[in-house]
Parts: sequence; C-alpha cells; structure tokens
Amino acid sequence: MKYRVVLCALWTMAWGGVYAQRYTVDKVVPRRYEVTRALDAETDQAVLEMMEPYNRVVDSLMSPVVGESRMYMSAGRPESLLSNWVADVLRHSARQVGVKADIGLCNMGGLRSAMPAGNVTRGDILAIAPFENRLCVLTLSGDDLLVLCEQIAGVHGEGVSGLKLEITPDGKLLRARVNGKPIRPDKRYTVATLDYLAAGNDKMLALKNAVDRRDTALPVRDVLMDFIRKEQEKGRKLKSKMEGRITVKEQ
Repeated sequence: MKYRVVLCALWTMAWGGVYAQRYTVDKVVPRRYEVTRALDAETDQAVLEMMEPYNRVVDSLMSPVVGESRMYMSAGRPESLLSNWVADVLRHSARQVGVKADIGLCNMGGLRSAMPAGNVTRGDILAIAPFENRLCVLTLSGDDLLVLCEQIAGVHGEGVSGLKLEITPDGKLLRARVNGKPIRPDKRYTVATLDYLAAGNDKMLALKNAVDRRDTALPVRDVLMDFIRKEQEKGRKLKSKMEGRITVKEQ
C-alpha cells in the first residue's frame, strides 16, 4: 500500500512541475497492470533508493502505535468481530454530539482491512477505514427502523450495535429487537452511523427517511483512533466478541 502512495506522489511531482517542463506527452496508451506480490520477485535497487526518502515520510505517518488489541478482528456477514467493534464505537461516540444512541450501524463494505492482534498503528486504522466518511447521528421512527432492519437482512447482515436480528438464509427478516425489546412503530430511535449510509447508500434507503439528522465533522477513522487512544490511556486492550447480533434461522 505504501509503495502505491509513494508512486502517486512521484506521479504528481512529475506532472506537477518538477519534471513536466522536460517532457511532452506523445501519446497515452491505457493498460491494466495487476498489482500483486509477484511484482516483488525482482526489485530494482535504483528505484528502491529513489523511493527511500518517501518511504521514511510514509512510515512516520503510518507507524505510530495508537493502542493494543487482544485479538485479530476481521469483517464478515452476517456478524463479525470487527463489525461489532466498529458499530459499538460509533454508538458510543454519539455522546460527542450530546446524544445517547440506541443503535450503531456500519457497513461491511466500508471495512477494508482487519484489526491485528497486538500493537495497532495509525496505518492499521487507515487501512480499515480509508474513506472520508464522517460520523452522523439520525433519528428514525419505529416504522422506518423496521424497514431498515429488513434492508440489513436483505444484504445478509451489516455491523450493528444495540440491535439483534433473526434473518432467513435468503435474506428475510424474522425478528428485530433494540436492546432486548421489540421495536415499537410509534417510538423514535437514534442511530449512530456514517454519512455515507445516511444518504441511503449500500441499500440502506430507510436512513434517508430520518426525522432528524446531525452531521458532524468527525471522520470515522479519527473517531476509531480517538476511542483506541482513550482505551490505551486506561490500560485497556481492544476486544470484541460474537454475540448473536444477527443470526440466520430457517423459517
């Protein structure tokens, strides 16, 4: 990953002025190159030396340790250690905008890497949450929350906190509960999530019907790192567990 960042920096430098004045473009031929470990089989020492100063900059940004995890956590449907942890953090972090959220919600597609066991670096969190998503707190009616639960069931699970769903193998909702209680159509519920999902993306269309929406300037990756640092200050290691938040059952 860091080499791709460096190459992008070199490309910007080349076309941004340092080298652009030395060359003119004759033609551009598009071609697909698959970036795999096979490219590491033969290394060009001259290129490595050229990239070294940039590598030091990238390492200085990515290598600081922000906390420690008791376990390896990855994301997967219908429920996973990483998605449970992220949803819990989002729900907890709603307090930063003065809201006690009933539910935390994140999408599996937004979790692009795994949490390592042991030291967790800034680079690890940027790999998990690389997008510009920001914390958003919504208020939904009970009716719309039930529709949201059906949409979560339809994609066979997302990261949830405070919510328990029973779904069928083909993605139908059987039962939904918030903090152990059935969802009441006449009640309102607060959901801490990403602004990306709040816009109805990833088939979470019910979120667009929120009766109240509080957008924050807090990037989700910063929310995660802030939580980790506070846990580290308290001498706590990160942990998660499978709790049957989303279970698949035959009808």
